[in-house]
Amino acid sequence: MISLTIEASVATVTLCRSPVNAINEEWIEQLDRILAEIERTPRVNVLWIRSGERVFCAGADLELIRSLFDSETGRRQMIAMTRRMQEVYARLERLPQVSVVEIGGAAMGGGFELALACDLRVVADSARIGLPEARLGLLPAAGGTQRMTRICGEAVARRLILGAEVIGGAEAVALGCAHWVAPAAELESVARAVVERIAALPGTALAECKRCIDVAVAAEENGFEVELSGSAALLADAETQRRVQRFLDKQRQ
Repeated sequence: MISLTIEASVATVTLCRSPVNAINEEWIEQLDRILAEIERTPRVNVLWIRSGERVFCAGADLELIRSLFDSETGRRQMIAMTRRMQEVYARLERLPQVSVVEIGGAAMGGGFELALACDLRVVADSARIGLPEARLGLLPAAGGTQRMTRICGEAVARRLILGAEVIGGAEAVALGCAHWVAPAAELESVARAVVERIAALPGTALAECKRCIDVAVAAEENGFEVELSGSAALLADAETQRRVQRFLDKQRQ
């Protein structure tokens, strides 16, 4: 359903629930366990999320929804499952590691909400992404309204969510929903290059940088003080000291 491999400083999570990586309760719990394992693996600098299927993730399992939709008890279960998705996606967002998602096919509803919880998004030009829940009289409630507004801005969120619009890879980058677009045949190599470049950086510095960015977005703490405390911690770090000294020695030559 979801596999995890860890090699050097990269953890690769592959969505592999055939045929469209539909989300059900077991899928959510498995993702949560994998994220917990990554949290406990400090040597991992980067989490790379990708799909082993043609579709990245089509969203909720329609068979499950069909079985729950016709009763009040079932609808309450749907809300409980959505709350659990919120919790797991928040855990993904809070990881100290940098998360990179590779979107090679359709990423709809909860599938794109998963991508929005990641730090960086690489998308194929042929991919289709969106939060089209309003077509069904629903809303993207696994964090979609909040993260898209925060990431892309109010205007884009209103356009895509209220219009139930589905867009391609190039437009996703143009609107701020993704960071890089690549031809489908080159997507994996482009994503791998991003992952490897970030994985070569010190994990402590990446975690402190992520923390400062999160503080800036939340605007609940003094971000300048957080920068200073993070800098103090990094200056005391042996890896930082080695890198700075190597840089200074090179400049002296």
